Amino acid sequence: MQDAPVNLAHVLEHAARFHSEVEVVSRLVEDNTLHRYTYADAYRRTKQLANALKRLGMQFGDRVATLAWNTFRHLEAWYAISGQGGICHTVNPRLFPQQIDYIVNHAEDTILLVDLTFVPLLEQLQDKLSSVKHFIVLTDEANMPETQLRNAICYETLIAGESDQFQWPSFPEETPAGLCYTSGTTGNPKGSILTHAN
Repeated sequence: MQDAPVNLAHVLEHAARFHSEVEVVSRLVEDNTLHRYTYADAYRRTKQLANALKRLGMQFGDRVATLAWNTFRHLEAWYAISGQGGICHTVNPRLFPQQIDYIVNHAEDTILLVDLTFVPLLEQLQDKLSSVKHFIVLTDEANMPETQLRNAICYETLIAGESDQFQWPSFPEETPAGLCYTSGTTGNPKGSILTHAN
């Protein structure tokens, strides 16, 4: 029997400990080339992001949105947010702009991580997204666009100076970890919560 509640960050921790050299492969949004690194690299960077989010003021139970493709940075965000008791709100990029506006406000997301593809969309919506305090652009300094997003932060710059040491907190495994909204339904999209246990 396990002697501690489930925390999703421990899944990545396990992979880094026992499969440290196994590669995580994804395609870069910047130039469509393949990016390769190991589970050990992913876990180290995830802890750096966890520290950065905490420094930005993320609190236990905060909703942090991602409007992003399935890349290595998105993987890091999922574990860094949920692992410290936040709720990772994965926003479906295929929704209509007015639906994205609605669900970000309904969820009261405090931080929004965005891929380069969707920066122009959020520039148009940002004045309606009253709860979002920071926009983190999932790229490096070389590809950071000149953007009108308020409080825009380059992801790689954000985590560069952070420690790769982070103590994941303990909390009940029924704690919310993820948030998704429906699409193609009658009326406004509806939110559904995932916990660390399921």
